[in-house]
Amino acid sequence: MPTTPSEPWRMSAAEMAAAIRHKDVSCRELTASVLARIHDANPLYNALTDVLAEEALAAAEEADRQLANGQATGVLHGVPVTTKINVDQAGLATTNGSLKMRDLIAREDAPVVANLRQAGAILVGRSNTATYSVRWFTDNAVHGRTVNPWAADITPGGSSGGAAVAVASGMGAIAHGNDMGGSIRYPAYCCGVAGLRPTIGRIPAFNPSATAERGISSQQMSTQGPLARRVADLRLAMQAMCHYDPRDANALDLPWAPVPSPRGLRVALCRSHPGLDFHPAVVAALDAAADWLARAGYVVEEVAPPSLTQAAELWRVLTVEDGRRSVSAAIADHGDGPMRISQGHMEHGVAVGDRDAYLDALALRFTLARQWSQFL
Repeated sequence: MPTTPSEPWRMSAAEMAAAIRHKDVSCRELTASVLARIHDANPLYNALTDVLAEEALAAAEEADRQLANGQATGVLHGVPVTTKINVDQAGLATTNGSLKMRDLIAREDAPVVANLRQAGAILVGRSNTATYSVRWFTDNAVHGRTVNPWAADITPGGSSGGAAVAVASGMGAIAHGNDMGGSIRYPAYCCGVAGLRPTIGRIPAFNPSATAERGISSQQMSTQGPLARRVADLRLAMQAMCHYDPRDANALDLPWAPVPSPRGLRVALCRSHPGLDFHPAVVAALDAAADWLARAGYVVEEVAPPSLTQAAELWRVLTVEDGRRSVSAAIADHGDGPMRISQGHMEHGVAVGDRDAYLDALALRFTLARQWSQFL
């Protein structure tokens, strides 16, 4: 009786890794299955801007040779994954969905890409993003629109919409993404997959091709992270992605330490908040998740998180003001029409306007962070 499905691309990342270790499927067979799925699905959804068929098959064959020779393997050995087009991958364009950057060819890998390779992952493609990765849907003048595989008239989310669509439709078991204001979490929600925004610095962030440092808001609030069809695969992805790199001054030099048991771990449940309307279907889903977690041994506590509304407005002030310095001019010169309109809407009503007010906003961020540290 076969131990793998007739279409190996349907397996989870954990199942893929186990099947490869047990030699139920070869790395090449698995990669070929995923590439065949990409061939069928990507023309429908436009999740991947680059399909790396030749490179992926060559890497898979090398991974098979390593297994045959008894060499040590990483946690994602032979597992097909995708990377987002706003991080450097050697030999490919880091377009970030921008006409200005479409010819920016990376000379070396960003740390998160290097970490995935080190873990044995097979890089099968690059995922689409919103222009400059700042919108909550996925479309740009370079690569076009990404379509939600569940329904074409529903957004796939953004900016990591290509990543979410890729894993949702079987074009890789794990996708790399990044998140400053929901860019992993929102696409995961829209496409019905799992996404994780880790703590700042848990996965190193740095683009060797960058000609200037990121803005202060990006330094403080943007983080790399994984998307997958199953939560267990997020654990594998985190283990692969989180290795330290000193080029990120925020990077945490901490080994990966999986939690042996959920018993006694506390989970915060927020079912309502003043000024926010929770749809009954959302509340029902939260209650179902809380029940599952409690049955698994977690301690679920209904809570009222501090300063959510104030934090959301502060995020808007800091990111928009910082964006005026870092990307507004580029959007005005090279952004598509909808992007320019979107940026104008984001800036409307946000008038920090002077240095002292901006510094006060940064100080308030620290106050709110303290409140959350005490809350947790």
